[in-house]
Amino acid sequence: MTATDRARELATAAAQAAADKLATDVLILDVSDRLALTDCFVLASAPNERQVGSVVDEVERALREIGVKPVRREGESDRRWVLLDFGDIVVHVLHTEEREFYALERLWKDCPEVPFADSAVPAAQG
Repeated sequence: MTATDRARELATAAAQAAADKLATDVLILDVSDRLALTDCFVLASAPNERQVGSVVDEVERALREIGVKPVRREGESDRRWVLLDFGDIVVHVLHTEEREFYALERLWKDCPEVPFADSAVPAAQG
C-alpha cells in the first residue's frame, strides 16, 4: 500500500512550508507500508531552537490554510524535536544535532522517498 494522494499533497505542503522558513534537509518518506497510523513522515532540520519553532509555526499555519489541524503537537517546550501529527502525515522538525543523532532516515531507510523540490529554488540549483 502506498501513501494516498491526499497524504502526499499534505506532506508536500508541509515540506514547502518548512523550506519557506529555511529548514534544511527537508525529506518526505512514505511510511504507509510500515505503519498503520500514518502515510508519510516529513523530516526537516533547523540549526537552533528559535528556528525550529518558526518552522513548526509555518507548517501548522500552511496546513490550517488548506483545512487541516494537527491532532497532536509534541516537544514544543524544548524545541529540539517537535512532532506535529496531522493524522495522514507526521511532521518532525528537529534541531540539526538531534537529526544527526537520531538519524531517522536510517531507521526508515526501507521506506520510499516522496519526491519534493523546493519551489523557491530554481530548477538548475535544485
